[in-house]
Amino acid sequence: MQHKALSIRPFIGCQNFELSRNFYRDLGFQESILSSNMSYFKTDAVGFYLQDAYVQDWVDNTMIFLEVEDVEHYWKELSALDLPSKYKGVKLVPIRTLDWGRECFLHDPSGILWHIGEFHK
Repeated sequence: MQHKALSIRPFIGCQNFELSRNFYRDLGFQESILSSNMSYFKTDAVGFYLQDAYVQDWVDNTMIFLEVEDVEHYWKELSALDLPSKYKGVKLVPIRTLDWGRECFLHDPSGILWHIGEFHK
């Protein structure tokens, strides 16, 4: 089977839709409102759907890996946003080096865990 895929777009939930929309806009994603309970957020050629839907087990187990060109640069910009002081529950975990590359972590206001990393070249 040959895939001629153009993108992959996960659906994620949230506890507070308006708060999460603000969070992702502050994070630098561009929002396209699709309906009163769903938006598409993108940056460059990647994106995801944010739904006004919350199932705790689902959200608590959602992880997304965002591959970036330079995790050090991303970390500096991410830290400068000071999102933990603006959004309750948001956490940042500094860069760590692993055998495959480097990554940092971001927990969104609902607890979704973002892995932000770069692979060894």
